[in-house]
Amino acid sequence: MYGPGGRGAAQPAAAQLPIARRGPWWRAARAALAGGLLWACALSAGAQQGLVAEPDALAPNLLSVPGEAMLIDPPAAQGADLPDMPLVPEPVLQPSADEVGLASWYGPRFHRRRTASGELFDMKALTAAHPTLPFGSHVCVRSQITGRSVVVRINDRGPYTGNRVIDLSRGAAEVLGMVGLGLKPVELFALQEGDRACPAP
Repeated sequence: MYGPGGRGAAQPAAAQLPIARRGPWWRAARAALAGGLLWACALSAGAQQGLVAEPDALAPNLLSVPGEAMLIDPPAAQGADLPDMPLVPEPVLQPSADEVGLASWYGPRFHRRRTASGELFDMKALTAAHPTLPFGSHVCVRSQITGRSVVVRINDRGPYTGNRVIDLSRGAAEVLGMVGLGLKPVELFALQEGDRACPAP
């Protein structure tokens, strides 16, 4: 009976209210709808670029890209930290002595006398007598009693008695701390030409 816009026409209740009178619920619904549309667009763009988010992607984790992994923020370690494992030092190999035996020394009685090499014996010099080592060669002598070491030059022959392996000058015996102690056990290390240092103990 009534034309369009007449009293009998059925229209939505929201459409009958002016926009200014629709209330805060209308604005909240419209904002939620807009946010949902933006989120859907973002997911669609990510899918087109090949990015796939894990179910717990809201927490710092991994975003997987086909063919590679991209670390965003590694998750915190779970549980108590493991205790530091003690470092085991590498074993130190001790150099083996070329000879081990007793050492003697000689001094004032032979001072200024000619040695087997032809030079005069100086009891204060760091020299020694050995049965076989070449004249002029150098030997490291280490006392097994005091732990001291000295490098001597071979310029004489001997000793020839007992199980003595070397006969030191008084000067060398003083360095080892064996003057007045008689025969004492020592280790001998033959040194290469030009080497004047004892091996580390």
